[in-house]
Amino acid sequence: MPYVTVKMLEGRTDDQKRDLVEQVTSVVSETTGAPREKVTVFIEEMNAGNYGVNGQRQSDITP
Repeated sequence: MPYVTVKMLEGRTDDQKRDLVEQVTSVVSETTGAPREKVTVFIEEMNAGNYGVNGQRQSDITP
């Protein structure tokens, strides 16, 4: 029963997230042999103010 967590900055559309869940489910099922109905995908969206790279918050460098 694979569990996959995808963490990403907020701002994706529902269609993009729907496609992501579909594609991740397919790849995990194909590579592990787990039945598709047993693959669970969690999407954790982060605010740009709560995420930093190279010492800078993304909200400070991304308009």
